[in-house]
Amino acid sequence: MELAKKVAYLGMFTALALVLGWLESLIPIYPLVPGMKIGLANVVTLLVLYRFGWKEAGCVNLLRVGLSGILFGNLSLVLYSLAGAVLSLVSMILLKKTDRFSLTGVSVAGGVMHNLGQLLMAVILMENGMIAYYVPVLLIAGTISGVLIGMAGAFLHRHLPTEIG
Repeated sequence: MELAKKVAYLGMFTALALVLGWLESLIPIYPLVPGMKIGLANVVTLLVLYRFGWKEAGCVNLLRVGLSGILFGNLSLVLYSLAGAVLSLVSMILLKKTDRFSLTGVSVAGGVMHNLGQLLMAVILMENGMIAYYVPVLLIAGTISGVLIGMAGAFLHRHLPTEIG
């Protein structure tokens, strides 16, 4: 794929991830579990990872987190998002490389690790390990979100035109 076309697609995916993240922030998916979201923008990360590769997925992910923080948040939001995004992406890259997991399986790992990354950042920022009681809830929520996002990502991966990536 020529460079200009690749940059255009990655720009489109970055914008889509940003919009999905913003839309999701308007709708509390888990009203009983503070801060929980399904992670719609992660569909974009999965697609870029599978269509383009890990470097491109990392760039789109970092741009999304940075731009979201600048446009809609604050430093605290950026730190939490960055911790989750980096741990999630690293786990997805490693599992994808094994070729032993489906796209949905990779997504589940990403969902769980995203939540654990944010919890780890909370422990660091709040200097309080007691919030680790939240781990079981995060594991369940990350698994459910990962399955849903993975199924959507797998569907899109199968049905998007092949020239995208």
